[in-house]
Formats: sequence, C-alpha cells, structure tokens
Amino acid sequence: MVGNSFSYSRSTWSSNMALAMAGGIDGFALNVGSDSWSSNRVADAYAAAIGTPFKLFLSLDMSSLPCASTGDAKLIRQYVNNYSNHPNQLFYRGQQVVSTFSGSDCKFGQSNINTAWNYAVKATATKPIAFIPAFFSPTSSFASTTVMNGDFNWNGGWPMGDYDIDFSTDQTHINAIGARYYMAPVTPAFFTHYGANSFNKNWIYRSDDWLYNSRWELLIQHRAQIDIVEIITWNDYGESHYIGPIGPDQPGSQAWVNGFDHQGWNIMTKYYADAWRSGVYPTISKNQIFLSARPHSKALTIKDPIGKPNSWQWTDDNLYAVVFATGPGSLQLSIGSSNRTTAISAGVNKIKLPLSPGSPTALLRDSNGNLLISFSPSGFTYVTKAAAYNFNYYMAASP
Repeated sequence: MVGNSFSYSRSTWSSNMALAMAGGIDGFALNVGSDSWSSNRVADAYAAAIGTPFKLFLSLDMSSLPCASTGDAKLIRQYVNNYSNHPNQLFYRGQQVVSTFSGSDCKFGQSNINTAWNYAVKATATKPIAFIPAFFSPTSSFASTTVMNGDFNWNGGWPMGDYDIDFSTDQTHINAIGARYYMAPVTPAFFTHYGANSFNKNWIYRSDDWLYNSRWELLIQHRAQIDIVEIITWNDYGESHYIGPIGPDQPGSQAWVNGFDHQGWNIMTKYYADAWRSGVYPTISKNQIFLSARPHSKALTIKDPIGKPNSWQWTDDNLYAVVFATGPGSLQLSIGSSNRTTAISAGVNKIKLPLSPGSPTALLRDSNGNLLISFSPSGFTYVTKAAAYNFNYYMAASP
C-alpha cells in the first residue's frame, strides 16, 4: 500500500524488500492512489529494487484514482510507461503486468469498459500489457470484458461466510476467465474498525482455523491452474492483513494494530512460496513454533462507540499454533487455565486450544522428551476487559 508509505525513504524500501525476499516473496504489487506524493514513493521503490532480483508492478487503486474523463487517464499512462523499461518491472510471459483494485465502472470518457481500459492502459503503452485487474463485477461479464488479460480474484483470499476457505470461488473465476491469466490471493486475516466519521468500515471476514496455511495449501494443490499468487498484504494496517513490519504511516489504525506484530506470517511464507514454485514441499530443517490469537472473546461487550464489527460471530476463541518440526515429538500448549499436549510429526502441524485469560506458553519436545523450544512471546495476552473491540491477531514466531 503506497498510501501507507508517506515517510519511506529509499532505504526503508530496501529494508522492506530484504525482509520480503527472506520470506520467499518475489516482488511487490504497488497499490497507488491519488495522493500527490505517491509518484515519488513509487519512484523510490523502483530505485531501491535496482541490483536485486525483486520485481515490482502497479496496482491502480480505482477506489481512489479518478476515472471518469479522458484526462483521468494521463496519470495512469505515466505510471505504466515510466517503468516499462525498468529492470525490476514485472513482466509475465513477455508482457508488462498492470493490475487494479476495482475499476469495473471506469469510463475515462469512453463508451464501455473495454474501450475505457484500452484507452487508459494499452493505447499508449510502449510494451505489451498483461492487464490483470481486480474488477468487482460478476464473473459472467468476463467473457465480454476482452480488455482483461487475466483476473485477480481479490475477494477469494477469505471465506465470504462462516465456513473454512476452499477453492470454489477460485474455480468459478478460473472457468470464467478461460485461457487468460489467473492471479490468486492468499491472506492471513481481515478486520477493520473505522467509525462513520472516518472510513465507515467495521467488519471482519472469517480468518480462523489457520487461514494463511490452509489457503497456501489449496493454492499449491491447484498450482497448475494459477499463474501468479499475490499476498494481501504487506502493509495494509487498516484491514489487519499486513505481514510486514508495522510502519509509522498508519491510516488511523493504531488502536487495533500497535502491539500486534504479524511478521511471523512472513517468516512462514518461505516454506509455502518454495513449495508453490517447485510443486514440492521442502524438508523442514529448523524447528519453529507460530502462535496466533485475538486479544479478547468474541462475546465480550465493550462500550465502544464504533460498535461490534459486522460478522463478529464468525470467529472462534482459540489459540492457534503451527509447528514446523524436523521430527516427531510433542507440543505442550497452555494459556491461562487451558492446556493440552499433542503429538507432533515431522512437517507442519496445526493445533488449537480454547483461550483462557493469560499469556501463552509452548513447549516443544523431541520423541525422547528433550526440550527443543520453550516459547512465551511477550506482549501476547488474552484479556477479559478492553477499551475497544479488537478482532486483530497477535501473531508471534519463536526464534
């Protein structure tokens, strides 16, 4: 989210790219809106990537950028053409990748969606374009939306109801887009809590039962049908699905973001990204524990003027553990008065435990009972009282 990078220097971009590459990530989709300073941050990002294998591409945020008149296409054309010859620009099958968030209603002074986006993105492009937008339009319209070279199914990262994630919406989009490209989303969570005097967004999507792991496993299983995987997101703090470090340029989301680090999901990503690229899950060479939970019960009643988020009932009060294990053993997991011990096998193990007020501890032992990891993350507490609703996750990774 370039909109959350106001204070970034070139070195900030470099450090974020280094963290992303350590997590197995190949590049950033740069979500750009109408902020006057955004073009400078985009330029810094491309400059910071030089000399690295890290790729970048533009994701035009049409919930922010104007798109009614012919003149509104000028900035978009500049963005596309400024970086078409850049060594770190992402090309897919010889075409420069350009994406969007929204934009199915854009006209740019034209008569229909095809002529509109051809005019804005393709007509003056200096390189062939792979236009892969996230249009929030019925999939039945894809056949006639010939300007699309592919589809980014933005809402496919979360289940859209009170059920676990599956591949059904992906398959619907894949069937509708036909032989064109399919870009699939993967994401760890969604919670936003803005009042009517702000962005007026106050809801969750179901993210329980190890959503990030389960979603990656689905994408790896169906990798032959997918061209690109995009993680939602590196730094969208307002919607709680960031996996990078918490930066200073938050969109008024500090109340539910500060103290809720998510970088464990980035650490976890490399295992799945390597499996995505190769089609084979790598052998785990290092034992590691990942813990995540929300800070209070979904049933808690709080004097919060914004109110309880919509779909709050789609959550469960559990501590979620993921263990990357090199061999068999056991995990002793506890929080407050709740505890359990579970047998662990080599590979990825998923364990959940009902939450109880307190802080978690996880003890990993090998098959001989030798203690391998003792993990009690600091600042990670499940409480019975709170000043405001927070359905964001604590997420912590053991050393």
